Amino acid sequence: MTSPIVKSPGFRLERRGLDLRFRSVALTARERIAPDYVRVRLSGSDLEGFDSPGCDDHMRLFFPSGPVSDASEMRAAPSREYTPLNWGDDWLEVEFAVHGDEGVAAPWAVTAPLGATIGVGGPRGSQLIEGTPDAWMLVGDETAIPAIRRFARTLPSDAPARIVIEVKSAADEIWIDAPVAVEWLHREDAPAGSALIAFLDALSAADRPGADAFVFIAAEQAIVKPGRALLERWDIPVAQAIVKGYWKRGEAEYHAPH
Repeated sequence: MTSPIVKSPGFRLERRGLDLRFRSVALTARERIAPDYVRVRLSGSDLEGFDSPGCDDHMRLFFPSGPVSDASEMRAAPSREYTPLNWGDDWLEVEFAVHGDEGVAAPWAVTAPLGATIGVGGPRGSQLIEGTPDAWMLVGDETAIPAIRRFARTLPSDAPARIVIEVKSAADEIWIDAPVAVEWLHREDAPAGSALIAFLDALSAADRPGADAFVFIAAEQAIVKPGRALLERWDIPVAQAIVKGYWKRGEAEYHAPH
């Protein structure tokens, strides 16, 4: 009996290690893009050589409560993980989803004075798409917008693609440079992730966008189970997709798996 022919995927996800460096930077600009969304610019000579090859990369930001005398004190400060958005020789842009005044990162992003110093660690590694998917599905909440922005930049203009983002209301929709229109879901007063979960649960096997589709799903931790269930319905190997809980309700120090 002959063995069935297994079609090789048109792409694969490949992990690449990076040199882990710790940098000290200063806040030099802030822009309120939406009521609950802030972009900041960090600057400093330590950023020379900074790189983030993967759209879903994570770096760790360290937020001291006051001046620090050395790197060891900075590393001891509370920290959170974020996706680098844009960067140059001596600057780095980061976007923050702001939910009230809880935690350490969001209040800093909103209220820290220009010149305030924080630390940047990483990224320690990247997950890269090697090859070309024939379709794209990018799904997330506010915390995934930086990664979705970066993935959207790589989309071929003629490739089938869907970008679906959950926010609280229409006031929280922001402009994203992409070759397809963004589909916005509004959860209003429902729990974070509820609109995305309903959207994913409603997708059937017939909705699969292509034979070699790349799927990215990231939001509150509850998204992982319905995200993986979608991969099963679409017969997409876990190794060819990224499904992550970027944050976890009630756990301020939770960070996404790398």
